[in-house]
Amino acid sequence: MTKNELEKYKTVLEAKRVELSYALRNREDIAIEKTPDALDEVQLAGERELAIRNLDRESNLLRQVRAALARIADGSYGVCMHCEEDISPKRLNAVPQTAFCIKCQEAVDRNEIESPETLDALLANAA
Repeated sequence: MTKNELEKYKTVLEAKRVELSYALRNREDIAIEKTPDALDEVQLAGERELAIRNLDRESNLLRQVRAALARIADGSYGVCMHCEEDISPKRLNAVPQTAFCIKCQEAVDRNEIESPETLDALLANAA
């Protein structure tokens, strides 16, 4: 991968990191509100659950983006963390924070190999 390509991916990932960091600061939607009407409380609980799921998804995405930026810094970006083959530029353009080639990602999705979050947790605990 050329230096220009790496800089392009780094710019995209940095912008995504800033966007996600800003979005995660807004936690007003998860505040518990009391209302005299039971139906309103049920509706608010459903909206709160949706907001929590969105925060969780965005938090996981932010973790993936940070990991991709760390791989750029250490020179391992663009290489599959499982099979160590190059990840196709088409996949990197679509999902720049990816840690796996498409074949290995499908195996992760089927729980045949460990996901990046599990690998990150193992590495953090080993340190």
